[in-house]
Parts: sequence; C-alpha cells; structure tokens
Amino acid sequence: MLIIDPQNDFCDIHGASLPVAGADADLHRLAALIRAESASLDAITVTLDTHRRLDIAHPGFWFKTDGAAVSPFTQITAAQLRAGDFRPRDASALPRAQAYLDALEARGRYTLMVWPVHCELGSWGHNIHAQVQASVVAWQLQRQRHVEFVLKGMNPWTEHYSALQAEVPDPTDPGTQLNQGLVERLDACDELWIAGEASSHCVKATVEDLVAHLPSRNVGKLVLIEDSMSPVSGFEAQAAEFLARMRAQGLRIARSSELSL
Repeated sequence: MLIIDPQNDFCDIHGASLPVAGADADLHRLAALIRAESASLDAITVTLDTHRRLDIAHPGFWFKTDGAAVSPFTQITAAQLRAGDFRPRDASALPRAQAYLDALEARGRYTLMVWPVHCELGSWGHNIHAQVQASVVAWQLQRQRHVEFVLKGMNPWTEHYSALQAEVPDPTDPGTQLNQGLVERLDACDELWIAGEASSHCVKATVEDLVAHLPSRNVGKLVLIEDSMSPVSGFEAQAAEFLARMRAQGLRIARSSELSL
C-alpha cells in the first residue's frame, strides 16, 4: 500500500492549514481498510510532505512590487516575475526564482502556486492523521515490519508534489531527483493500493510519475482507492480528469469497500 501525504494539515479538521474537503472521512475509511486487511498487507509506504517556513511556494518568500504581502493561493507566472509584479523578499534570490518558474512552466504540469504554510517540519500539521497513524502502528506490531516513510519537499527551491521527484529536480540535490529505489520497491508488489491527499495534486503527480517510470510497465496492478482521496477545493476538474485518464491507461479505480487480499 502507498499512502500519500495523510497529514493533519491536509485534513478538514480543526487546526489544519490547508484542509481538503472530505479528507478526514477519506482517511477514516483508509484506516478501516488497513485494519481489515492487516494480515494480508505485505508492505506499507507513507509519504510525508515536509516543508520549511521559507519556501518558494510559501507566502514568506514573496512580496508584491509595492511591498504588500502575497496571499496564499496566489499563482505567480514566469512572465509576472519577469515584469516585476512579484519579487522574492531576498533580492539575491531573483535569478534562481526566475530560472525555476521558467523551468516549471516549460514542463507544462503546473504554474507556481503560493500555498499557505503547511506540513512544516516539526509541527502538528506535519503529523499523520490519528486514525491512519493508529492503524499503521497496529500493522507494524502485528506483522513485525516497519512502515517505510518517505519525506519530500525539504528543498525550498522547488515544489515537490510527487513523492518520486520534484517538479524541477535540482541537479545538486539527490532528494529532488527520481527516487529509483522507491519506484523499484513499489513495482516489486503483485498489487499496489494507492490512497492519500490530494487527488488533484500530490496523488495525481505521484501516480503520473509512477506510471511513467514503472520498470515492469504493468500498470494494471495499480489500484487507486477513490473514496480515500479528495481534491483541493477548486481543482475538482483536474482530479476527475486524472482518474479518468488513469482508468483509460489501465489502472483500476476502486472503493475501499471493494478491496480485499
């Protein structure tokens, strides 16, 4: 099982900084599935979105031309940065920021989004949803196996939606480059159940990268648990398009109640 970013800050619960509507219920269903299938689940990998306060996708990195703060959920394009509509608070960061936005848009998947500070290392929001945490602790004790935890997003110069690689890998930072070892471990299973938050962003990007790099090319063994993932508000269409595209490519889309090993 691959559980993508099941963290407090993404849950629609009190105190979350980037709540995804439906995530709390998603993760309750996921926890119940883990408990029900604990004896048959051979491996569990949990990815954790992990950020610093100063990050190119956080408000504290940016200000507007007039010195005003940049609000969360602001998109910044390479053209706007080049025109001077936005500036890094640290003036020396401008060349690197411009190069990043140019490279990001050239990939064609995302434009830079300034998100609320979320999943900050050491914070409550970085922690795993309580029900999922309890279920994976019980699984470890029952099976006498460790959960594999994968941290992503520590490099403040690139967004890291996918658990497999950053949106623009940094050639000097292996942590942003394709995690070939993780790809191979995930490919070694007979069937891989995938859940987490959010279906419009981190689940989407991870699965897209997994499909693109899966050594066996056997995408039919990938199962997306559709009632254990939800989209960020305003990005419902992107999530629906992603699920439809994955189904067309041969992945299985299932509800948690339909799964058993």
